[in-house]
Amino acid sequence: MKGFERSEAFQADQIRDTLVEMIRAFSEKTGVKRVVLGISGGKDSSVAAALCARALGKENVWGIMLPDKVQADLADSERICRSLGIHARTVNIGAIHEALREAVRSGAGQDLFPDGEPVAAEWESNVNVPPRLRMTTLRYIAQSLGAFLCGTGNLSESTVGYCTKDGDTSCDFNPLGRLTSVEVVEVGLSIEELPPELIRKAPSDGLSGKTDEERLGVTYRQIHDWIRKGSSGDAEADAAIEKKWKGSAHKRRLPAVLDPFTGEIV
Repeated sequence: MKGFERSEAFQADQIRDTLVEMIRAFSEKTGVKRVVLGISGGKDSSVAAALCARALGKENVWGIMLPDKVQADLADSERICRSLGIHARTVNIGAIHEALREAVRSGAGQDLFPDGEPVAAEWESNVNVPPRLRMTTLRYIAQSLGAFLCGTGNLSESTVGYCTKDGDTSCDFNPLGRLTSVEVVEVGLSIEELPPELIRKAPSDGLSGKTDEERLGVTYRQIHDWIRKGSSGDAEADAAIEKKWKGSAHKRRLPAVLDPFTGEIV
């Protein structure tokens, strides 16, 4: 995958310090000193929160926990906030999610689907609702605080489209967007404030009951090697990753604009 090759001399501490300085410079350039981000208890949000705390001071970082009714690893999210000393708040989106589902069912009715059945199973469509509700909630809080919303998605996820359009892809800046999942772990382990067992914890979406790798059918190490080396070393895995990469291109682009003056789609 051209454009994302890295030197073998990857130094996690240097990347960490560079990102801290970049966040600080971004804050100074924009004049926005506060940051809001969702805390899931996994490595990505933990590392992003730690970088922001180092750059802007823990008093300027709000970690928001957003369970959908019950979240099994909510204690991990709380632990991250305590470890970093950042502001911690919990907003349960369960009631909002249920209200939206009921509103669609009762308001749209069966005639919403001309052929009688939705294209995607309700479960599949429903899995993408919580990330979008979380984004809306985070935007609400960030605007109220005069803060920026920090993204927490990594390069591995965006490469294979393991992200939700208008959900976790929506943010004001993202310090992890050019780091693979493997590299985020490396950077996270270089931050002494973060519990290493949480950085190494198998990532999951917290929605489907499966780990990310179970849902993807490939490992993050394979995705990392495909991005950085051009191949995972497994032809079947390479084909699966490339198919996901091509099929998810729309998630990595701004919305298509139809230009009637030129006839182009840009």
